Amino acid sequence: MMVERVLATEQTEALVAKLSQLHGPLLFHQSGGCCDGSAPMCYPRGEFKIGQHDVYLGEIAGCPFYISGPQFEYWQHTQLMIDVVKGRGSGFSVEAPEGVRFLTRSRVFSDAEYSALQAAGPALRGQQHG
Repeated sequence: MMVERVLATEQTEALVAKLSQLHGPLLFHQSGGCCDGSAPMCYPRGEFKIGQHDVYLGEIAGCPFYISGPQFEYWQHTQLMIDVVKGRGSGFSVEAPEGVRFLTRSRVFSDAEYSALQAAGPALRGQQHG
């Protein structure tokens, strides 16, 4: 059973395609910090340094998606769905000028899904996936 930790809505995939044309290759990071830090942030690759404790969850719309280590501890039992909603997000995330923001929705993994994730081994940290 292949279980993905992070998925994207069709709206997210369309927006990422547009943003990639404007900014080049992108990556996502969800820090769980203060202010807008709990929202998924989208950056041009190379403009955000991945830390050794950041956890690689997978790719959405061709972009690597990371979450901070402490945030992963809270969210490891859930599948994240990255969506787009109207409104202002963070000025640091590349979608901000578009009048929309990325939003994380989640659902708890089933016992079978979580067991499959556990059997696959620990989540990769830092730049281990590349």
